[in-house]
Amino acid sequence: MPIVKSEDAEIYYEVHGEGPPVVFAHGAGGNTLIWWQQIPFFAHNHKVIVFDHRGFGRSRSDTTENLASHFPDDLKAILDTVGVDRASLVCQSMGGWSGMPFTLQNPDRVSCLILSGTPGGIQTPKLRAEREKRQKQRTANASPVGQWNASHWALASDAFDRNPNLSFLYSQISALNPPRGDTGLNTVAINPEQLHNYTTPTCMIIGEHDRIFPLEAMREISTLIPGAEFHEISNVGHSPYFESADTFNKIAGAFIAKHAS
Repeated sequence: MPIVKSEDAEIYYEVHGEGPPVVFAHGAGGNTLIWWQQIPFFAHNHKVIVFDHRGFGRSRSDTTENLASHFPDDLKAILDTVGVDRASLVCQSMGGWSGMPFTLQNPDRVSCLILSGTPGGIQTPKLRAEREKRQKQRTANASPVGQWNASHWALASDAFDRNPNLSFLYSQISALNPPRGDTGLNTVAINPEQLHNYTTPTCMIIGEHDRIFPLEAMREISTLIPGAEFHEISNVGHSPYFESADTFNKIAGAFIAKHAS
């Protein structure tokens, strides 16, 4: 089993295909398996690298709190081990806490950055207000443990009715992650002023019905990232890569093809 040692953690990773490197960083509901619709698509023309964030999937961490503060260093350790100097990054939700900080710290190592359902840690008053409102709604409408239905906030509210098989698969993949307390993930906070000299080609792909990071708040974030492209995928929620993989892969693939080196 391929493992990278990073500080006090062992990070599981996989490499598929050959070509310009692309790294996929999953969200809090996923792990390497969540990219099952992206790996075969991109591995035709790219070296695809997927990994489990520390505390997720098959990765282990002695640290149990503030895991996200280690994500950029874990990503660097993976790239160094695989021998990749420069890669495109595709980051879903929590994965943005790996991708955007890593890009700010190592701009020479990132060909382009795709943020899917994530502001990448960039904070604005509007986004904070929306997040607080949504968190109250999620708490009020929390599902019993193990319940499989449309209340899973990582998907659109009607995902169960439209595609119960896909919704069930998401819940099964998510359930493979070890249990983690509420203090396990710290929130990455990036001030928009840190983007003043930002030049990395960046693309945001957002679901029309994202219930975690609402569409209009994410539009605002996109205006703060110099030169960022913004793509809205209709009729999906927080996980466009999972709910509408063909459309997501087409958008992401075209962006990466334009900027990969």
